[in-house]
Amino acid sequence: MDETKKTVSIRVKMFIFIIITVFAVALGTSAIAFRTGANQIDKYYKQNTADNARNFASFMNEKAEFLETLRSVAESDEYQKLRDRAEEEENEALIEAYLKEKDLWTEYEEIREMLTEYIQNMEGIKYLYIIAHGDINAEYDMYLVDDKENPIYETGYYEERESELLGIDLEHIPEPTISNGDWGWLCSDFKPVYNKEGKCICIVGCDIGMDDVMVERQRMLYLLILGTLLIATVMLIAAFLFINSTIVKPLNSMTSEMKKFNPGENLSYEEAGVIDIDIRSNDEIEEIYQGIRSMQIKIIDYLKDMFALQRDKQKAENDLKDRDERIEELSIETYKDALTGVGNKAAYIKKTEELSSALKNEGIECAIVMVDINDLKQVNDQYGHKSGDQYIKGCCQMICNAFKHSPVYRIGGDEFVVILLGQDYENRKEICEKLKKDYEKSYEQKGVSPWLRYSAAVGLAERAADDSTIELVFKRADKAMYQDKARFKERYGETVR
Repeated sequence: MDETKKTVSIRVKMFIFIIITVFAVALGTSAIAFRTGANQIDKYYKQNTADNARNFASFMNEKAEFLETLRSVAESDEYQKLRDRAEEEENEALIEAYLKEKDLWTEYEEIREMLTEYIQNMEGIKYLYIIAHGDINAEYDMYLVDDKENPIYETGYYEERESELLGIDLEHIPEPTISNGDWGWLCSDFKPVYNKEGKCICIVGCDIGMDDVMVERQRMLYLLILGTLLIATVMLIAAFLFINSTIVKPLNSMTSEMKKFNPGENLSYEEAGVIDIDIRSNDEIEEIYQGIRSMQIKIIDYLKDMFALQRDKQKAENDLKDRDERIEELSIETYKDALTGVGNKAAYIKKTEELSSALKNEGIECAIVMVDINDLKQVNDQYGHKSGDQYIKGCCQMICNAFKHSPVYRIGGDEFVVILLGQDYENRKEICEKLKKDYEKSYEQKGVSPWLRYSAAVGLAERAADDSTIELVFKRADKAMYQDKARFKERYGETVR
């Protein structure tokens, strides 16, 4: 069945390649530019957050002893119960009175004022607070001091530790981080507050809001992508126009003209459709065009010479044809058995010489089947040689039907040899057993003429690794055949049909 192969034109392939390349380069460049700008902005905000957290922590170093005292008070059970009550009642006065009682209110209020003023004076700071940081394995930290926007009963409030601080030692507080959570986009950093002995009392947390920055960054990304696509589209259109005029159009013209090329006998260049178009691009396209035209001209010239030579040879070939046919017929008859049409002994000898040579040089796999017709003499003596010939042809036909892919030879009056190669060799045993049963079944037909009850002994032998000639295989097959013939005589005796 003929199948038409689908092809993709070089124009489509080239345009696809250019589209992918241009967009990949454009988008890759945009991504790098966007990432570079974003990294610079992130770096600025991280540095700003770290500086503010560090600055305020340095102010708090002078308040370290007070913060340590405040922390111990806030951690007490007495204060925690009071704090829960104050939060429940939303009564800040309870905490204020308690801190005044402990003589902590003045400095506490001073620190709150500092936090509030620092937030107001430093642009961008959203949250600034002091946390009593637990040990490395703690899951919660306690708010110690917050700005005036938050109620004072926030002091002593335990909150789940920031994820970036989980499992972190105070001596190894991580670098500023940017995250998006319940409070929006924030750049956060934490710096420790030390007392005079160098012990960390608490940490200062600073959060700078980045919601506007992230919105602007998203807008910038969209604009960058849109601008990139527009520029890439313009570049693609320019590239398509250029490629179409310099490459695709000339190639399409050459392809169209090449299909018209149809050389034949006694045709001129124009009649044969030799390509002839105007291409003067002074590049590889012109070289290809000139090469194709030159090749077509050489083909026409070559065909003219070939047709002339062919005419000269035609007469001589016609004279030799009859002689060759006669020789071939004689050759076929020389190796063909006249009665059965299979190969004769001469053909078998020729084939065994070829196989013996192949066995020495290549070591091929093969087998021999020896077939000897039973009771041929009785059929000839009782029913005549005409019936005997019919009996021989019937037995031979059964052999040919069994071994459809192997040559069959008649090497004697009642002897046949089959050389098995390929498919018949692979199924040799099954075919031989079936042939034996077919002969038995034919022989046991009582309602037909005796010369139509075909019977023969069958012997099989395979080529062994040490067999140097096919004759050795033949002898073993002949021996196996006689064993089968003895089995036939033992079963049916010296029968008379």
